Amino acid sequence: MQIVIIGGGVIGLSIAFELALFHPDWQITIVERGEIGRGASWSAAGMLAPTAEGLTGTLAQLGYASRNLYPQWIDRVQKRAGISCGYWCCGIIQPSGDRSHPQYVSGSELARYQAGLAIESALWIPDDSQVDNRQLVLALELANRSLGVVMRQGVAVHSLTIRQHQVVGVETSAGTISADRYILTTGAWTAELLPQPISPRKGQMLSVFDPDRSLGRVIYGAGIYLVPRQDGRIIVGATVEDCGFQGGNTAWGINYLLSGAIQLYPAIAHMKITETWWGFRPYAPQEELILGASAYPNLLLALGHYRNGILLAPITAQKISQHLRDSL
Repeated sequence: MQIVIIGGGVIGLSIAFELALFHPDWQITIVERGEIGRGASWSAAGMLAPTAEGLTGTLAQLGYASRNLYPQWIDRVQKRAGISCGYWCCGIIQPSGDRSHPQYVSGSELARYQAGLAIESALWIPDDSQVDNRQLVLALELANRSLGVVMRQGVAVHSLTIRQHQVVGVETSAGTISADRYILTTGAWTAELLPQPISPRKGQMLSVFDPDRSLGRVIYGAGIYLVPRQDGRIIVGATVEDCGFQGGNTAWGINYLLSGAIQLYPAIAHMKITETWWGFRPYAPQEELILGASAYPNLLLALGHYRNGILLAPITAQKISQHLRDSL
């Protein structure tokens, strides 16, 4: 069985890993227009936060199922890759005044979870967690290579060739690539290849360095989140901008991030900025995931992960693997 995965972000990498791990006789190729894992996956914060994100319906079911898969899944990835993914069950504090909520904490009780916050009450969500998304994509790349997955970086896919209602090849900057099955994981750029309702939503982000490692929980505020890493970085995100593929950090974006971050955790005002960046999330209307069959029997879709690509990677890989097996 020859399989081509179009798109080398965390979703494509996770699907390839699942298939290569459990079907070692299959020949799997990832085709990526840029550098493996350096799109939205690299730009994310790595929160595994179905509760804090307020996911509902089917998306919530998938989110919680995927979060529960993470410990065992990460263990498999790390063993194959030989590096850590920075998985950390640090819990999430979400500012809230909802006294009726069973997870409501305030005052000195809140301070025991995290000192120095400029909020009076919150929800304490112990089961939401995080992973270092950049370490994760690096680990997935190494794990896939160890399993024989072929990585074709810097190869742009221009179009799909359709004959008799089947995909028979992909036309790329490096020529035609053909396979038995194809999986589309092209994120915000999907509409260039297939008429799907996916559009980019830009997110600006930055990081600061916390020399004292004073922040030990994710803080998930209204439009602003703070994600502490174990190496002392704090990731601050994120804007949500409907501006097409207009890249770059802006004065407005950086001001928005810093103002919101300092309002949540004033100590950030004295920390050094270490990096600024941006990325393009793949947004689908009503944030509905596009997962499974397409109009063509030998083409599967894994699209529209929007703000939850890192969270949903394990369950997406599992679902697409099952779809593929069912189609044989």
